Amino acid sequence: MEVIDVARDAPLMVVDAEGVVVRWSHEAEELLGRAADEVIGRSATHLVSRTAASSRHGTHKGAGMALQHRDGHAVVADLRVRPLTRGDGSVVWAVFQATAKEATGPDVGSAALEALFAHAPVGMHVLDKKLRIVSANNAAHVLCGVPGERIVERRLTEVYALSTPDEVEAMLRGVLSSGTPAPGLVVSMQPKDAPGRGCTVLVSAFRLQDSRGAILGVAAAVADITEYEKTRARLRILAGVREGVGRSLDVVANCQELVEAVVPGFADVAVVEVVDAVLRGEEPPLGPLGRDVPLRRAAFRHSGQEQQIQAHPVGDVRSLPFSTPYARALADLKPRLVRLDSNTPWLAADPARAEAIRASGVRTLLAAPLTLRGTVLGLVSLYRTEQAGTFDEREVALTLELAAHTALCIDNARHYTREHTVATTLQRRLLPPCPSSQSTMESAHLLVPGDEGGGGWFDTFALSSARTALVVGEVTGQGIQAATTMGQLRTVIHSLASLDLDADELLARLNDTAILLAQERAALPPGDPLHRQVLTASCVYAVYDPLTRTCTFARAGHPAPVIAHPDGTTEIPDSPPGPLLGSSEGPPFDTATITLTDGSILALYTTALLPASPARPPENPSSLRQVLSDPDRPLQDLCDDALYRLYRDTRPGDGVLLLGRTHTFPTEDVATWHLIDAPTAAGTARAHTRRQLTEWDVEEETAYATELIVSELVTNALLHGTPPLHLRIIKDHALTCEVQDSGANAPRLRHARTVDEGGRGLFIVARLSRNWGTRYTPGGKTVWTEQALPTQPS
Repeated sequence: MEVIDVARDAPLMVVDAEGVVVRWSHEAEELLGRAADEVIGRSATHLVSRTAASSRHGTHKGAGMALQHRDGHAVVADLRVRPLTRGDGSVVWAVFQATAKEATGPDVGSAALEALFAHAPVGMHVLDKKLRIVSANNAAHVLCGVPGERIVERRLTEVYALSTPDEVEAMLRGVLSSGTPAPGLVVSMQPKDAPGRGCTVLVSAFRLQDSRGAILGVAAAVADITEYEKTRARLRILAGVREGVGRSLDVVANCQELVEAVVPGFADVAVVEVVDAVLRGEEPPLGPLGRDVPLRRAAFRHSGQEQQIQAHPVGDVRSLPFSTPYARALADLKPRLVRLDSNTPWLAADPARAEAIRASGVRTLLAAPLTLRGTVLGLVSLYRTEQAGTFDEREVALTLELAAHTALCIDNARHYTREHTVATTLQRRLLPPCPSSQSTMESAHLLVPGDEGGGGWFDTFALSSARTALVVGEVTGQGIQAATTMGQLRTVIHSLASLDLDADELLARLNDTAILLAQERAALPPGDPLHRQVLTASCVYAVYDPLTRTCTFARAGHPAPVIAHPDGTTEIPDSPPGPLLGSSEGPPFDTATITLTDGSILALYTTALLPASPARPPENPSSLRQVLSDPDRPLQDLCDDALYRLYRDTRPGDGVLLLGRTHTFPTEDVATWHLIDAPTAAGTARAHTRRQLTEWDVEEETAYATELIVSELVTNALLHGTPPLHLRIIKDHALTCEVQDSGANAPRLRHARTVDEGGRGLFIVARLSRNWGTRYTPGGKTVWTEQALPTQPS
């Protein structure tokens, strides 16, 4: 381990924050007769032979320090300690042998001992000859959870809840009687202040003697090595799986080797289920796994030998209930870590597993998919009881490594030779892409395909002026025709949104497209099955503006959004439903606007997601509102919980849930100015822009282009607009410039002739910006431009 800033006189040794020797010099080897490999990696406490005396608080002025030579005799040394900084910023302690000048100080040795005793992160204890605690440092009080006044005059095994107190007591007595230091005894411990959180400690001890050799007692150190032991255990498990799994070319044998490697050292129960087609040597399906794909239970192992309770016998073939963590892990190819109790909602979806879970006494489930190159081979499920505790993040990562190795072994056994099928690739590409989160709108989604494949879709995309659009819709029908129509409508929405249309006007234009598509269907030959299918669709389109903290939405025969406020309350805004898309009759579309506080959740969904019940119409989704009553949870967790609680039956339509959590826009990234209606307005606007871009540290080339854009926009508003005029600049992922006036005349891009003196303003704007447009408001219009900002170095 490299240590930086080491003093000119090299230290005897370097001790890390855990009290472990990490560096051993040649001088120390000559002084104590101990080679580096005998010392490095061990606690420094076994090197100390004795101290002169100790007060009740573990300090003594003028006390010397003796180090233990390899042959057993004490080596008196004047030592000094200096903190050093490592490259990663952590602190270690360098122990130096004092120079002749420093050694003349009577308190150098005792000061070093006092510093180690007071500041070492290891629990240090001084025991008398009756092995009762005389003093202890602060780290000891924290570790055992007993206040300082209650630890004195008690035995070490009385203040620590050790798993083997008799063994520790015998070790201390042996050290006291023989004088031979005990390098360390690893035992488990249950902290008194944290029931249920067990840890592993290393107990080491050495005898204390004065300068005349009289026995004073024992010094004992207790170090928390829980993470160290966990790391060692994880490495042993990983090595065992890599060595033990894959020794044969039989799929079932590989699965059995995995469960034998992880039980009981890593889990109390392990189950491996493999896609049935994989066991027959066929190509594994492309992820996500279809809900009806059967899996065969290939291996099972339980740590209890007397009673091994299984939900299904090994060899059983069945598909997984979709509203369970097992199926969700295969749907998005992400692990699921679930706490189990009698109130876990998804247990009702799989009664056999629920009964086995209760009978086995397991309390934690970790389900990880077996995937390889985008294909799904199966699922490994690991369980732990209450005594074993839950899985932490490192163990989840380890499980993914174990699953990856096992999947490769299974694939080798299956002789993977074929490419992904065209049908599976086509099905994957027809699904809408994952929505992208914007700086002011964090999003997550849930898509549950219907029994026959419907036309449900969702989307989020950025609009001008830092706004975000959210869309959820559903096309009637099944299969590839519904998916194709869905793709057409999604494309039209993107095109209309780029024109900055209001939500109600956008749905009106989208309805025109749906009517045209319906007419094309009706014109098909009567023998075409599509001729008899009526084309209708529902849609809800919402736009969130972070600068005004408002959300405006319009509906076309679709359920209204559910709003979850940060305080846990939910509401459904009152808004007209509007007619279905594809309908030529009905009331016009209308909009509703609501104000959202920072951290609110906007939920758009399809009715297929909700439980089928006449008492719960889509206009009152009380079950969904209950899921959203805890808005502080991660959005993806809320999506999963919605599936576990709401989606229980088979449905003909697609279940879609799109969640968006709002964030306000930073005020320091927005600048607004009122401009007077005068010829000097363009120059004033350029000056404002120059100062603001300088404050934002925008590079010179972009700033110069922005000044030209602002000058042309303001000049255009002065010539063709109506006052008052306002200029606004927004710095987000892009740099947005807006000029607002009260006029209704739309600017038009013209190509001026050579002899023309004007007409080039918007042409210049279009060439300098990556995008521009006009947005109409009740008070007039806003002409905006967007410029790409150079990527800042990380």
